[in-house]
Amino acid sequence: MRALASTAFALCAALHAATCLAQPAPDLAKPRFDAALAQSTGADERGMRGYILVVLKTGPNRVAAGPERDEMFKGHFANMKRLSAEGKLVLAGPFDGADGWRGLFIFASTNVDEVQRLVATDPVIAKGEMVAELHPYSGTAALMLVRDLHETIAKMPM
Repeated sequence: MRALASTAFALCAALHAATCLAQPAPDLAKPRFDAALAQSTGADERGMRGYILVVLKTGPNRVAAGPERDEMFKGHFANMKRLSAEGKLVLAGPFDGADGWRGLFIFASTNVDEVQRLVATDPVIAKGEMVAELHPYSGTAALMLVRDLHETIAKMPM
C-alpha cells in the first residue's frame, strides 16, 4: 500500500509539474512590440537585421611570448573596446583554439569592405597572429542591446 501511495504521489507531482511547465510565462504570452526600440536596433518586421560575422583563426605569424605579444594583445582588447564604444562591434569573444579557431566578432554592418577596414585596425590581424574570415550574417536585432546589458551585469569593466 505504501508503494502504491508513493507511486500515486510521484505521478501527481509529475503531472502538476508538466502542467505548470506547459503554460507560457505570463510576460511571454503575447509579443510586446516596441516600434521605437525596433527602429533603434535596425530591426526589420521580424526583429532581424544584417551583420558581418568575423571568425578569427590562427595566422601565419605567431608572435613569441614576451613584451611584444603582451603589447599586441593589449592593443587587441583596446581596439575591441573602441569599436564597441563606437557602436560598430556588437559582440566579441574567444573560442577554445581548436582547429585554429581563436575568436569571433560580430559587426553592426552589412558592408564587407567597411568591416575589412575595421578588422585591419586590430593589432593581432596587422601582425599576422590571426587572420579574419568575414561572413554576412542575419540575426536578431536584439544583439544591438548586448553591450548595454553586459555593462549592467559585469562587476568589473572589460
